[in-house]
Amino acid sequence: MKNKMIYLSAALVFALFTSCKNETPTVASNSTETEEYVGKEIDTEHDAEIDKLISQMTLEEKIGMLHGNSMFANTGVKRLGIPELKMADGPLGVREEISRDNWAPAGWTNDFATYYPAGGALAATWNAEMAHTFGTSLGEELRARDKDMLLSPAINMVRTPLGGRTYEYMSEDPFLNKKIAVPLVVGLQEKDVMACVKHYAANNQETNRDFVDVQIDERTLREIYLPAFEATVKEAKAYSIMGAYNKFRGEYLCENDYMLNKILRDEWGFKGIVVSDWAAVHSTAKSLKSGLDIEMGTPKPFNEFFLADKLIAAVKSGEVSEKEIDLHVKRILRVLFQVKAMGGGERAKGSIATEAHYQDAYKIAAEAIVLLKNENNALPLKLDGVKSIAVIGNNATKKNALGGFGAGVKTKREVTPLEGLKNRLPASVKINYAEGYLERYDKKNRGNLGNITANGPVTIDELDPAKVKEAVEAAKNSDVAIIFAGSNRDYETEASDRRDLHLPFGQAELIKQVLAVNPKTIVVMVAGAPFDINEVSQKTSALVWSWFNGSEGGNALADVILGKVNPSGKLPWTMPVALKDSPAHATNSFPGDKTVNYAEGLLIGYRWFDTKNVAPLYPFGYGLSYTTFALDNVKADKDSYAQNDVIEVSLDVKNTGKAEGKEVVQLYTSKSDSKITRAAQELKGFKKVAVKAGSSEKITIKVPVKELAYYDVASKKWTVEPGKYTLKVGTSSRDIKKEIQVTVK
Repeated sequence: MKNKMIYLSAALVFALFTSCKNETPTVASNSTETEEYVGKEIDTEHDAEIDKLISQMTLEEKIGMLHGNSMFANTGVKRLGIPELKMADGPLGVREEISRDNWAPAGWTNDFATYYPAGGALAATWNAEMAHTFGTSLGEELRARDKDMLLSPAINMVRTPLGGRTYEYMSEDPFLNKKIAVPLVVGLQEKDVMACVKHYAANNQETNRDFVDVQIDERTLREIYLPAFEATVKEAKAYSIMGAYNKFRGEYLCENDYMLNKILRDEWGFKGIVVSDWAAVHSTAKSLKSGLDIEMGTPKPFNEFFLADKLIAAVKSGEVSEKEIDLHVKRILRVLFQVKAMGGGERAKGSIATEAHYQDAYKIAAEAIVLLKNENNALPLKLDGVKSIAVIGNNATKKNALGGFGAGVKTKREVTPLEGLKNRLPASVKINYAEGYLERYDKKNRGNLGNITANGPVTIDELDPAKVKEAVEAAKNSDVAIIFAGSNRDYETEASDRRDLHLPFGQAELIKQVLAVNPKTIVVMVAGAPFDINEVSQKTSALVWSWFNGSEGGNALADVILGKVNPSGKLPWTMPVALKDSPAHATNSFPGDKTVNYAEGLLIGYRWFDTKNVAPLYPFGYGLSYTTFALDNVKADKDSYAQNDVIEVSLDVKNTGKAEGKEVVQLYTSKSDSKITRAAQELKGFKKVAVKAGSSEKITIKVPVKELAYYDVASKKWTVEPGKYTLKVGTSSRDIKKEIQVTVK
């Protein structure tokens, strides 16, 4: 087994022998572990061979390895058996093959792939096992396409609800971020593929991302913006990291000695390679000496890159030593040996767009869907006496595998919500479909996608009267109505942030009119980031949140609506009542101009809402179920702990309803008498557990005392403050069921 594990339970040992899929362990108990995934170190066993190869290379051959020589590969050295390092986007699955020297599709007929749920959806599962499945499944697809590196996962913090990439980033919480990112990276690299963890670091907005100078105080940097990156390096042993576009404290991140050398390599012990974001490099000698290994990009001929002809000239003039070049080449060769792209050894086999992989995408999608409201048990939909269902909304048929400015997937299967319902409903139920609203953009004010702007795509929000009439008639003449509203990947997109939180295309008005004629209306939001759904939330009796949810998204959604799947997703970010309630906006510190100062400091996301007593519309960690749960017998294994101890909080999770379901038990910590500034509470543990109706399951959440540390700027060390801590156990940041006190010595 390539996956080294800790905290092996008897059930897990059994699973090692009974699991056959991909030879990776599954968790046989009803609860998902959050501590089990540890990656494999980059080894140095081939160093003698690597040194010999380097000694045989010309200067030009070495430098060819340090920059792109096609859109997604560097230069290999054929005569020495050194292959190109072949990269692929992206976060939603393996991107279609594109031309070697431009963004046009290559026109292949065999580059279809599985479309996986976006990062926000994966985080909403609150399930490390799902993240590991995502990694291994996607790793197999990359191997089928003969790739060495995946340009993913994207694990920047969700600092603003308006972020164009909120849908693919994971969470506003660093702990949840790392607990999803680590198993994903481990799973991916088990398949002999490098994860390229991005975008390092503090790349939290699209507006002015090419040049904005991010200012963050040191404690906030360490406690909020770096933990997920640190965990992917130290625990998952990520083989590569992508340097971000923006500046940090005055220096571009692809030439930032403090971030790339002092923190990443010297402090964390990173042994892999640093790859630039595309066209994020601004210097030759400085980038190289500051820790960049490979420059990638597109806007000019490959030989004109900073680490191409300019670097050859810098070596010849004595500005850069050849020894420096050898250091970077050696790093690249090590990772090529590590994933068995060189050196023989049997490399992991690949498979792509298989039923098994579609099933992986389905499992993740089904666990990601969040039930926000369910008055009078409107859901799951009971079909007794239901002869007709109105299905309303452009999002019922909208596909999101491709779209927007970011990387998408060419897929043969993307089940839409309408198709999902058709697949699952009995033939006796008639579906009356109406588009309801049109997806339209103001071309004059839209600007080009790719012009990095705060304005984002500008929508036309007037409803088409004929479309509204059709939708209202369909709702009026059907027993039940389901509206599929929200967003899409043309509206939420890399390269621009949204202007505001309003629902685009006039949807709010459409929903109001449909609800007026049919009170039995279920509203389903398909989106990757928060929207203003205040009014919708008040008026509808049933509200479901889905995501850009992959190839099987429509089937998963239909199964939740009809009750085949009991929803268990939880929000990975806070849904504000108004944009001004969110910390970056409350402090007027987004988007900045040439500089952005993170004025909210440590109080990102729920930390702000909870500390400042601002009521959210839906809190972080929130999500309902078709059953109910009670948390009983909550207790810590001891009253007091030493600095190296692990706090073990055990409890019984009882299913007090009539349906089997899964609950995510969340553990937050706080310290009321702290001598330092702290948030009101911080997530430090969680566990997802499946419980049969009427039964209960005993679970244990482990919190290493070291997780309670704050970063002491004066001593430059992580420090655990002694004294009393309150451990809060609940089912969201605002639904704490039990508090216990412990002492740290």
